[in-house]
Amino acid sequence: MALLTALGLMSGTSMDGIDLALIETDGAAAVRMGPSASLDYDDAERSLLRQALRDAAAMTDRAARPGVLAEAERRLTASHATLVRRFLAEQAIEPRQVAVIGFHGQTVLHRPAERLTVQIGDGAALAAATGIPVVSDLRAADVAAGGQGAPFVPAFHRALVEAGTLPGPVAVLNLGGVGNVTYVERGQDPIAFDTGPANALIDDLMLERTGRAVDADGRAALAGTVDAAALAALLDHEYFGKKPPKSLDRNEFSRSAVASLSTEDAAATLTAFTAGSVALARRWLPKEPALWVVCGGGARNPAILAALAARVPGAVTTADAVGWSAAMMEAQAFAYLAVRSLDGLPLSFPSTTGVPRPMTGGVLSRPEPAPGPTMVTA
Repeated sequence: MALLTALGLMSGTSMDGIDLALIETDGAAAVRMGPSASLDYDDAERSLLRQALRDAAAMTDRAARPGVLAEAERRLTASHATLVRRFLAEQAIEPRQVAVIGFHGQTVLHRPAERLTVQIGDGAALAAATGIPVVSDLRAADVAAGGQGAPFVPAFHRALVEAGTLPGPVAVLNLGGVGNVTYVERGQDPIAFDTGPANALIDDLMLERTGRAVDADGRAALAGTVDAAALAALLDHEYFGKKPPKSLDRNEFSRSAVASLSTEDAAATLTAFTAGSVALARRWLPKEPALWVVCGGGARNPAILAALAARVPGAVTTADAVGWSAAMMEAQAFAYLAVRSLDGLPLSFPSTTGVPRPMTGGVLSRPEPAPGPTMVTA
């Protein structure tokens, strides 16, 4: 298949901003990474998105937009369009040179047991604003068919691993707001599931205690001491005993166990919780990974990396260290998945989300004057 130029856009559960990545791919084994860019949300946008999470909690209709959700969707889409136009201008790329944009949107609700997942973001509006076809709502078909809808980038992880020479099996560990792992063994379908919290609890703690949205460089955690009783209480959660496929909502876990601790000790304990949940996830893998490749925000946190190295027997490294991009992994993945969607290729598998069969998906929106969005089906 011919290589297509695609843009991927990701706004993750940490809600710190938007990542954009350009790749060239055939949607299969070939992936050539290009330039990337980011746009930080301002304080008002972060506040709006946090309120959108609260307003989405009671949703039962994924098309509904109660409370601030409609305004949040409009502003989120506008910010994505701003980043795309700025990037194209800076890179001297014409919209016609880009085959498709993979637009993840912002997850505000994820309840696969109810066959309900909601990512706000208006694909048709983004296509109109950029002049580029957009594939959005990529998780919906999987969840509607009974899948978990997450993790959703293992197909891309597999492509990266199989294109290289890393010792296997390889576990690709994405530590964004929520943690997820993809187990890749050559010649086999990937195995994937959410491991537990990643940065979400730590970020929320730091925002509440210090007004800063992250534990920069893990400084608070490295200055603190893990509270063994609090850690044991956190790890005594029913989720860790559930067999995959399984996935999490960002707000599945509570920080109540560390409420009485100092900021440093609480950060250290929540960091150990992230690493401990990854260690518990090993029981569901066919073999011990020879290598753990960490991507997402956790790859930039020395405290998390040290805690992981102390708890898993395989080597721990970062995506950057093996020639990938820790920061842009998910944005690249959604560009890759958009191309697969255009070609009707599977985005998810029984071994990754528990969907009954390999599933394609996504909603394709073309710029005017083409007709409105159409659902891509298997």
